[in-house]
Amino acid sequence: MIFDRQYEPSPWEPIAEQVELYESTDGVEGGDFMGGACVILTSIGARSGNLRKTPLIRVTDGTNYVVIGSVGGAPNNPKWVYNLRAEPRVQLRDGAQVNEYVAREVTDAEEKATWWELATSVWSDYDVYQSSTDRIIPLFVLEPGDV
Repeated sequence: MIFDRQYEPSPWEPIAEQVELYESTDGVEGGDFMGGACVILTSIGARSGNLRKTPLIRVTDGTNYVVIGSVGGAPNNPKWVYNLRAEPRVQLRDGAQVNEYVAREVTDAEEKATWWELATSVWSDYDVYQSSTDRIIPLFVLEPGDV
């Protein structure tokens, strides 16, 4: 099974601690990420093959989730973007619910604009982040699927 792998916590201690708190309380604690509700994305490390867990702003249309590789407008993509590009099968924890999804990077401008609008309705700073970097911030839709 793809998710029966070693978990490698984030080397950045605040992220590792938040993931641990969130998972141990089903999101009752640790569910706030920079002032917004969050989910925990579990991906497979592109280099290590280990499980990696990342808190991200919760954006959903009720069936699918959207994850944005913004890193606050930093010049480089977060590492989890490369993980999803290498292995699109992921798990997502939303409170006590853990489900499996297939990540699909959205590159079509019209489709991306639709999902981006949903994302910015939840977290308006995504527009600020995009304007503060030269890179195109990647957007992935997580769709229920066979993992």
